[in-house]
Amino acid sequence: MLQKPRLLLALLPLLAAGPLLPATAAPASPALTLERIHGDPPLMGRAGLGGTLSPGGQWLTYLRPSESNPDVNELWGTPLAGGDARRLVAARDLIGQREAVLTEAEKMALERRRQRGAGITGYQWCGKGDRQLVLPLAGDLYLVELGQAAGSAPKVLRLTQDEQVPERDPQCDGAGRQIAYVKQNDLWVQGLDGSAPRRLTSTGSETRSTGLAEFIAAEELHRHSGFWWSPDGTRLLAIEVDESGVPVRRRAQIGGDGTRLVDQRYPGAGSPNAKVQALVLDLAGKAEPLRLPLPAEAEYIARAGWFADGTPWLQWLTRDQKHLQLLEFNAQGQPHAVLDERDAAWVEVQDDLREVPALKRSGKPALLWSSERSGRRQLWLLDRVTGAAQALTHQAEPVAQLVCLGEQHVVFAGATERGRGRELFKSDFKGQVQMLQPGDARRWRDGRGDAACTQLLITQSSWQQPPRTELLKLDGKSAPRLIEQAQPDALVTDLAARLQPQLPELLAADGKTPLNAVFLPPTRPSLSGNYPVVVRAYGGPGTATVTWRWQADLPTLALYQQQGFGVLMLDTRGMAFRDREFTRAHDHAFGKNEVADLFTAVRQLAKQYPAVDASRIGFTGWSYGGFLALRALLDADTPFAAAIAGASPTDWTLYDTAYTERYLGLPDGGQAPAYQQANLIPRAPLLSRPLMIIHGTSDDNVLFDNSLRMIQALQNEGKVFETVIYPGHAHGVAGRKARLHLARTQLDFFQRQLRP
Repeated sequence: MLQKPRLLLALLPLLAAGPLLPATAAPASPALTLERIHGDPPLMGRAGLGGTLSPGGQWLTYLRPSESNPDVNELWGTPLAGGDARRLVAARDLIGQREAVLTEAEKMALERRRQRGAGITGYQWCGKGDRQLVLPLAGDLYLVELGQAAGSAPKVLRLTQDEQVPERDPQCDGAGRQIAYVKQNDLWVQGLDGSAPRRLTSTGSETRSTGLAEFIAAEELHRHSGFWWSPDGTRLLAIEVDESGVPVRRRAQIGGDGTRLVDQRYPGAGSPNAKVQALVLDLAGKAEPLRLPLPAEAEYIARAGWFADGTPWLQWLTRDQKHLQLLEFNAQGQPHAVLDERDAAWVEVQDDLREVPALKRSGKPALLWSSERSGRRQLWLLDRVTGAAQALTHQAEPVAQLVCLGEQHVVFAGATERGRGRELFKSDFKGQVQMLQPGDARRWRDGRGDAACTQLLITQSSWQQPPRTELLKLDGKSAPRLIEQAQPDALVTDLAARLQPQLPELLAADGKTPLNAVFLPPTRPSLSGNYPVVVRAYGGPGTATVTWRWQADLPTLALYQQQGFGVLMLDTRGMAFRDREFTRAHDHAFGKNEVADLFTAVRQLAKQYPAVDASRIGFTGWSYGGFLALRALLDADTPFAAAIAGASPTDWTLYDTAYTERYLGLPDGGQAPAYQQANLIPRAPLLSRPLMIIHGTSDDNVLFDNSLRMIQALQNEGKVFETVIYPGHAHGVAGRKARLHLARTQLDFFQRQLRP
């Protein structure tokens, strides 16, 4: 998927704003350099990467960059009963100074999760308690048992001893007594007591696997698992994948130390997908695997799992993704359709399916579900037997996600402030909704709940407030307790206090739809009185960048201001956190509505801010934003003086099936009108402004072929442009030195092209 951020792209996300202020120069800000921004210690502090609440709600665990090397992650934890954050495990504790070498398959799996850095790259809690974790490292699995006494060192048990054959996607059963994983493309299981592993399947080959998420499931459907434990730990529901029909793309991984050819099964738009089938495995071996039948039109398995009564369920999608069905299967494997979800454009996949034990429908627990059938995403209650649906929430803006489900309530996150804010809400099962801890509207709040949804870890930030995490008990009897507070450098907090962001009133090209935007005027006065502007936009579906949350690249925004640039951040139609009409603007229309909105907004900005030099406006974007940058510049009517396009799709027949076909339909050999409109290669003759193309040579998401085709087309037209490649880098440019070079390159380009 292009948007990942789950995009982990080189987008410069938005720093949200306060009231509209006059566009005058702000007081002098502390001097910044790119070297300091990308140096060590990190200006933004050593924040954790994500975070997980332990099953019993006693620990918050997360990956955190090492103090000795910020590119190496360690496993840290904060005890929620009280006490300081502490390092639990580092890679050197387990393998000493030995380097953790990853196979190509492991690297690709981490890329699908957008997990960067070396060292500890993943972990999971085992069982219902708060003591055992399993983590993969250097081809083996390790069991980490936390000490009961405060400050006691964890105990570590190496579960496997064959580092040359890695165990992938390890998952513990619900009781925490055994673990299953995929090795040599087959499913294995072993006890956590040190017992010998058992091989459950024997069909694994180069093109066939059981228990792994195929490329499309992980990259586009955000399903990263390929098997699920039954509630009693006696069976596994697994996905069998056959990739033999998927085309092979040969990627040249060009690095400073040489070139290596890698064959990758990559399903480009219009080509065959992997064939997937679901089966139930009896761990006792008393029965043959039970294969679960799906309709012929079921192209993708989007989600899977078990109901509490031991019934397996699947969600499948048609290839055009306009039809999703939830099926459950009886003991003989016969399906029952619980519900059908249909959409004239596409159905959004979500993770909000839950059973509600306290609420019965037709003698079974009701199901919680989210849907856009009302025009914006809301929570619904479903009858598992009849499929009858009842709306639970009626929020004025979309529900973002389910946070947790309690005995008599549900907690969810929802959009506010036209999608720029996010709040937490609590609802009973009659639909009575209340906001948790009302406060400033211009903030961003999200949460994680324990298994019983009796307490929440709430993370809150705003453009002035770095993220802080509090523990809130939902009984209303105690005040929230601070668990963790981000500690950026004093230079950063001073910059945040000095920023004077503006809220321009910009309309979409339709003349009626308000667009979310923030404008940051330069803090260094221009001798001419006018100043250039750099526009940063993504433009693609699935995410939004104009939000009230704290942003990690605040220093970079401030640096551009200090260099005399204004910065405009903009969300065009088609982006996320708005109603269905807004988010469906990309339907068969890549490079159309978002380009029209971009051009219209930039021209409105120049009229609202007379000091903006309309002849010196630049654009930069990455991934879909890179596509938008190229498309915007390759236009006879472009308002941009220069653009940087990073990791850009250029011909959508090169991109994968599920993402591309969801929005553009089938390509018909690239001749379908939606594909022709979005193809940038024929637009090469239109280049008349300075352009920089950036791409990593090992990109397995937006293949390097995209930029190569664009480069060749521009050269054939005799066009002059700049090219920057990053040998060995994937979809994102990783590592401090490389990121510093990227930042220098971009700033240098705009200084050369946009200054008088």
